[in-house]
Amino acid sequence: MPALCSMIRDLFLDARITVAVAALLASHAWAGDAIPPSPAAIHQDLRSFGTVATVLHVGAHPDDENTQLITYFARKRGYRTAYLSLTRGDGGQNEIGPEFGEKLGIARTQELLAARRLDGGQQFFTRAIDFGYSKTPEETLRFWDRDQVLADVVRVIRQFRPDVIVNRFPIPPGSGGHGHHTTSGILGFEAFKLAGDPKAYPEQLAEGLTPWQPKRVLWNGGGGGRGGAATGPTVRVDIGGTDPVTGEGLGAIAARSRGMHITQGFGNFGGRGGGGPNEQTFTVLGGDPAEKDIMDGIDVTWARIPNGGAEIGQLTEKLIAAFNTNDPAASVPALLAVRTKLAALASDPVVNDKRQQLDRIIQACLGLSVETVTPVAEVVPGEPLQFRYNAIVRSKIPVRLLEVRVPNLGGSKPGIELKPGQPTSGDMTLTIPKATPLTHPYWLREEPAAGIFRVADTKLIGQPENPPPFPVEYVFEVGGQKIVVMDEPLAATEAGKPGRRLAIISPVSLRFGSGVALFAPGAKKTVEVEITAARSDVAGTLSIETPTGWSVSPASQPFKIAKAGGKVRLAFAVTAPAQAASGNFLARAEISGTPFSNQRVEIRYDHIPVQLLQPPARLKVAAFDFAIRGKSVGYLPGAGDDTAESLAQLGYTVSTLSGADLTPEKLRGLDAVVIGVRAFNERTDLAANLTNLFAYVESGGTAIAQYNRPNGLIAQPLGPYALSIQGSAPALRVTDETVPVTFLAPEHAALTTPNRIGPADFDGWVQERGSYFPSSWDKEHYEPVLAMSDPGEQPLRSSILIAKHGKGYYVYTGITFFRQLPAGVPGAYRLFANLVSLGK
Repeated sequence: MPALCSMIRDLFLDARITVAVAALLASHAWAGDAIPPSPAAIHQDLRSFGTVATVLHVGAHPDDENTQLITYFARKRGYRTAYLSLTRGDGGQNEIGPEFGEKLGIARTQELLAARRLDGGQQFFTRAIDFGYSKTPEETLRFWDRDQVLADVVRVIRQFRPDVIVNRFPIPPGSGGHGHHTTSGILGFEAFKLAGDPKAYPEQLAEGLTPWQPKRVLWNGGGGGRGGAATGPTVRVDIGGTDPVTGEGLGAIAARSRGMHITQGFGNFGGRGGGGPNEQTFTVLGGDPAEKDIMDGIDVTWARIPNGGAEIGQLTEKLIAAFNTNDPAASVPALLAVRTKLAALASDPVVNDKRQQLDRIIQACLGLSVETVTPVAEVVPGEPLQFRYNAIVRSKIPVRLLEVRVPNLGGSKPGIELKPGQPTSGDMTLTIPKATPLTHPYWLREEPAAGIFRVADTKLIGQPENPPPFPVEYVFEVGGQKIVVMDEPLAATEAGKPGRRLAIISPVSLRFGSGVALFAPGAKKTVEVEITAARSDVAGTLSIETPTGWSVSPASQPFKIAKAGGKVRLAFAVTAPAQAASGNFLARAEISGTPFSNQRVEIRYDHIPVQLLQPPARLKVAAFDFAIRGKSVGYLPGAGDDTAESLAQLGYTVSTLSGADLTPEKLRGLDAVVIGVRAFNERTDLAANLTNLFAYVESGGTAIAQYNRPNGLIAQPLGPYALSIQGSAPALRVTDETVPVTFLAPEHAALTTPNRIGPADFDGWVQERGSYFPSSWDKEHYEPVLAMSDPGEQPLRSSILIAKHGKGYYVYTGITFFRQLPAGVPGAYRLFANLVSLGK
């Protein structure tokens, strides 16, 4: 298959689209071969069309949402239901891979979209950046731009028009346990009060949005209360039961939805839950009171839509009653009649959504399917791209394909009468404009501000992902009406596998040899840039942009790569400033007068679509004084981090180990062994070999274990002497990365050798100081060397514990080196080098 794809790509790039390519496209399995919606699903969608009720659920992170609440209101009641997550979860931890930060946010965004495909909800976000655990809303709002995040919540309310807002977390005096959680409750409540005020955020009104005042805002306290007390009228609603289409328990569907949060370790939730009762509490925080249901006093029918809504509601009731599950197409004439009435209504977000929903119902009743297929998943601006369009109708109702168009690019006007069960296909070749932006998540296109992403196109704010770069519109004529069916090009794949979204890529991608480069002040070092060609016969020049004070030689270098997929590495001599300095390098390739400065990053997990990122090709550089002792380090990976690369930057020779390598023979000659984050949670080969690791330490080695989570430990003990991390997670972490650090043992080798650590070494840290610090330890053997705490809390003394064991040293640390080292924090490197150098 890879060889076949390569052949197709070469044919395409030479603009020689041949019969072979057309044959491949024609044989590709497409949506027309997929199982159409069942009559029961169409009937339920028609019931959903019959209500205009809307619910917005608000939380702080991916996985905060009450998936059964969404499942119940979306699938059981048929309401327009959405989840607004203030963040994308980019500050969290990854249970299944090495992605952190914005890359983790990409994965969690897709997990939320996968969850919504199961529970039937829609998904929104604000631009707030998840900066990790926060103990109070006051701290959270010091990091976030309160006004901008609140503006985003108001924007989503005005876009989505909810009748009620359901906060997942309470407002003070209640507490969500996490500062982000409580803040989501606060901002949800404040946005409820502001969304209907025409004086609030007038710039949104200038864009075409209009004020919208929901009826009430509530806090969903769960079955027995969640997150603390809240005052106000409370109603109880049973959100249990079964799905009206499949008969499956709503709890089971909700569990599968929650089970999509696999990067957070929730994969085992799938399949749990059932169809029994699930009574939940809803406390009214603001707006009209409620006694029996969260929708009390709200007209959820079409009758509330002025100038024609009541008639549409009456016609819809008749359609629902007369719907024939044995012949859905029999409802098409009546549906078209409703469509005519709907077209006459004034435009607003709810009516527009209902227009789209009605068109989907008509399409399903007709058995009408479309798909747009392209032979490649990636295209360079300026290249031609072939599309094959496919359409099929399964009913006998006359349907005519009038036009297939790609806005701003062109189209085709086949004017074909579709025949039942017979696919209709055609080809188009369109040229991608040279100015087309490269594929990259819209919220990452600009450098973020403090605590918030920058988004130039305000119409994208709130949306979960990029819109298709080139949407395709199929225009059909049915019963004298034109119906437009939207699609997007997908790359041909093996039968039964979903196609990949079309991506716009650069002709080359650039990558530095490492993520961080360390220099001694004034030192010279070689830095390499790898160029990978996406197309054949690519030539240009490569240069590196540097901050003031850094010098690079040569200023630029030419390159030429003959084949697509080919690589070349170019070396530059870099001289650091004479004084301490830090910053970023940017690699830049110029090809035919056009500059390109992007990396290529793919995120691949089985449970989400492949995600392509093309961020700037940057290298973090830092010049500072540091020294190491020892030469060889063994690294035992955990859940995934960049520690091995960081050790190499310090000057160590690094050997990757497995649990089976923890033997006297394999450990002999190593100056230290470093264990990756959460290895005691993740590795099944560690527990049986810990005695060998402790024996290595006893004979003179040094071992450093990085943080683990208290839940799910599969390897114990955590050290050669008693050590526990059980306890309250908030209490065992320091979330403020700026707090001062106290030296408990200022002359300990960990703080003096070979680098003398001082207060300045704790400047410039990112996100947090550390987490999951030990709660108890053998005080006769472990020595704490640092103390730190969040403001107003008692000092935590266990961020670094060091035990002298025989001739060697065993270190357990909850310091987040896995965040600080990739961020190029000098003090973190100096401190880590001291730990590795213990006993040398």
